[in-house]
Amino acid sequence: MTDINQLSPWPLLKAHHQKLAATPLSGLFAQDTARFDKLSLRLPGLLADYSKNHITEETVSLLVSLARAAGLEKRRDAMFAGERINQTENRAVLHTALRAAADAQMMVDGENVVPAVQKTLARMGQFSEALRSGAWTGHSGKEITDIVNIGIGGSSLGPQLVCEALGAFHHPRLRAHYVANVEASDLGGTLRRIDPETTLFIVASKTFTTAETMQNSHIARDWLLAHYKDDSASVAKHFVAASTNTSAVAAFGIAPENMFPFQDWVGGRYSVWSSIGLSVMLMVGADKFAEFLSGARDMDAHFKTAPFEKNLPVLLGLLGLWHRNLCNYPALAVIPYHAALRRLPAFLQQLDMESNGKRVMQDGKPVPVATGPIIFGEPGTDAQHSFFQWLHQSPDVVPVDFIVCAKPSDGTAAQHSMLLANCLAQSAALMTGQNNTAEPHRHFTGNRPSTTFLLDALTPYTLGLLLSMYEHKVFVQGVLWCVNSFDQWGVELGKVLAKGLEPEIAGTASPDTTRDASTAGLVAHIRSQST
Repeated sequence: MTDINQLSPWPLLKAHHQKLAATPLSGLFAQDTARFDKLSLRLPGLLADYSKNHITEETVSLLVSLARAAGLEKRRDAMFAGERINQTENRAVLHTALRAAADAQMMVDGENVVPAVQKTLARMGQFSEALRSGAWTGHSGKEITDIVNIGIGGSSLGPQLVCEALGAFHHPRLRAHYVANVEASDLGGTLRRIDPETTLFIVASKTFTTAETMQNSHIARDWLLAHYKDDSASVAKHFVAASTNTSAVAAFGIAPENMFPFQDWVGGRYSVWSSIGLSVMLMVGADKFAEFLSGARDMDAHFKTAPFEKNLPVLLGLLGLWHRNLCNYPALAVIPYHAALRRLPAFLQQLDMESNGKRVMQDGKPVPVATGPIIFGEPGTDAQHSFFQWLHQSPDVVPVDFIVCAKPSDGTAAQHSMLLANCLAQSAALMTGQNNTAEPHRHFTGNRPSTTFLLDALTPYTLGLLLSMYEHKVFVQGVLWCVNSFDQWGVELGKVLAKGLEPEIAGTASPDTTRDASTAGLVAHIRSQST
């Protein structure tokens, strides 16, 4: 495995970066009137404009050479072929099979996994139709009005994002709620807003052992049983599961036919396309969920077949590497100019930072360069009145992804024109700045990069297109840095330590005398407060 900074295009890129730095972004536009056409890409439903980044066609050519030298094509094809590219967990990485066409062949260990995926989707569709039509009722015979998804990480962030983003397509009778935090007010506040007789809980956990999810699920089940005076038959009418652990699901009281499985080659942050997305399908219907999968499938096909020079996920991954390793930018701001996409930055935090926040390569050696950036963001225009001051005038330069729709979801044409004007003005202002040396506080250096993603409209299809694009971008960067983008051992460490601390905090075990003084002191103070 060759370090990225040892590949032959690397010194050429460093020299090119130093040379290019002498010309500001506005100067690059002045030099080439066709720059926008050369550095933007149109796909059905989406226009990506990356011309406001400090790159040229020569930059793209050098970056593409780096991708080829790093073996990106081979690694991409290995993923689609179902090879076990998640080496530390010995698993295939085939979330693309979750949105594959029904007649596609996608193999894992010699088996075409698409029929099993389609079978689960069909069962989800049947259940969704029954609940949405009112045929599926709660234990007392009342129609379901509230869906509560209990999960954490990808089992919550993904479906919550998609559900909120597609709010315009929700069933008028149904409301969705997402409980992830083990802190009591998250679940408690939800339970106070719902009626046990008209609520369906979805326990979203692959193993059905995730500590936070199971804690909340058992509390929710006790709440339901208290209402139904310990009638255990009520659980089967108010709980379903997205899981693979049949015995644990049955022991919980969920009927086997109400468990919707997915496979171990589906990572949590890539699982919204699977039965983890059941809450989404219940809210928008099977047809709209199919459109969501279709958008992702079309981006998969583009990523798999388009030449690197015109391949959007490849270009975005390379651009991210350019920013992180050549320009030394530490972060990426994601600003969706749509209130329904408010959870997108949080979703991308997990997707990017959990995937590529790694310090060692797949061979165990330290990565020789910085890896995944800090991801943060809030919806525009709100963000313009908080941290945009920092984006415009801080000594730190942070690239921005602007996401906006050409067509409005709601409101008047005047409202949407104002929104679009604000989005475009911010990207222009970051680039051009404002020369006012006479008043230093009003001086803006500009020369700050951004990429604008212009969706035709926010629909299930374009949302699928957008999320799949980011998934593949993260994959590209993981290949370039030689890290495993599909494990998360940093998450596991804290969970292991928490297990040992729980009985000490509860007072059922003696304090561990080998703990560091800070942790021991905090435990002692907590225990003193409970006496």
